[in-house]
Amino acid sequence: MQRIVLKSETDWEGWRQAARALVLTGVEPDALTWAVGGKTAPLPDATGSFHVPRALVSLASQAIQARDAERFGLLYSLVWRVNAGEKLLEDNSDPDLSLARRMALTVRADAHRMRTNMRFLAVPEDGGTRFLGWFEPAHFVLQANAQLIVRRFPDLTLSIVTPDGAAHWDGTSLLFGSGLRHAEDDEALQAWWERHRDTLLEQATEDVSVPEAEAVDEAPRSPDLPALGSVVLHATPDRAVLRSAREASACRRCPLYEPATQVVFGEGPADASVMFVGEQPGDQEDVIGRPFVGPAGQMMDRAMEEAGIDRRTVYVTNAVKHFKFTPRGKRRIHQTPEVPEIQACRFWLDVERTHVRPRFLVAMGGSAARSLLGRAVTIGRERGRPIQMPDGQTVFVTVHPSFLLRVPDEAAKAREYAAFVRDLKAIRALMTAD
Repeated sequence: MQRIVLKSETDWEGWRQAARALVLTGVEPDALTWAVGGKTAPLPDATGSFHVPRALVSLASQAIQARDAERFGLLYSLVWRVNAGEKLLEDNSDPDLSLARRMALTVRADAHRMRTNMRFLAVPEDGGTRFLGWFEPAHFVLQANAQLIVRRFPDLTLSIVTPDGAAHWDGTSLLFGSGLRHAEDDEALQAWWERHRDTLLEQATEDVSVPEAEAVDEAPRSPDLPALGSVVLHATPDRAVLRSAREASACRRCPLYEPATQVVFGEGPADASVMFVGEQPGDQEDVIGRPFVGPAGQMMDRAMEEAGIDRRTVYVTNAVKHFKFTPRGKRRIHQTPEVPEIQACRFWLDVERTHVRPRFLVAMGGSAARSLLGRAVTIGRERGRPIQMPDGQTVFVTVHPSFLLRVPDEAAKAREYAAFVRDLKAIRALMTAD
């Protein structure tokens, strides 16, 4: 059994070099063990080259930051199989590929939490101010995120402290060093920094090979920060959602961005206990840039009012953020998004769920239910039944308000509308329950 040792948990370049040499010399995945730190053995001499799809490289660069000891071997096995001729990226049912994608998703979500929710202390230092941040990430996202954060705040002196290590930026150099296992409160964090500042900065180095976080919204800006006290950069979840919406505006995960006017992200209060999820923006939403402002939205508003729900207290979004349509003369006719499009956009819905953290999710229609539950859903069978999610949130399935607009018979339309209002009243009762 050959043991491959990487320099750090995020030694992207080391892993790439090892993977290349091992594939070219025919070392099978089962013949390897991977470790971090310690004595390294020389890699086998390798000549030649092989092609890895760019999508797999991108996936690996994110999944390698997951806090999972098996990730190095898992990613190597994917590279090995692709090199052996498997059409791996076309098989969405492959368990190893699915696991790697879940790793990458959780890394991206953790990176978003760090960039949007990290608190900073403004600490006086050498006649200026150092912004001292603390965050306890679920994954190894410090290095990649630090590179993005300092591009956004190039004029600030920053230190980002985590249990895995710390990043320091002085306006010129980004250095990485030791971190702090736990910060009980702001006073403890500041006291630790003042005791160890000089040593930490002296021992910090620039040695980091992890790929940079996705470069979005990079224009340098100077945040409006108070001079003293505990502050937050992009800290409130509602501002975090706005930032994610700007990031989503550059999304190219599926082809729907090409004909659409713009991304239509969700909206609502930062502490909403309920998130309503529809299918996709319609024609008017696509033009205006807000969810549920067209006929279906007006139907939903009317039903919410009747059920006693103030729309201003809930978060409203869609499973797919771009309008899918077929041109017909001057009109744009709605088309139901396909499963790959729903899956591609699920990342952004997960980002919203991470920021808002609602207790209840209302899936309005089959596309929303599929996005949230990851499977096809029969509305009539699962409507109104609480479905528990692994993260503790509860999903309720109901019809999409656009369905009510399509019912041709007035008597049937009245019955369906009354049933929709009953569903909303049930949600209202849960919202107000202790």
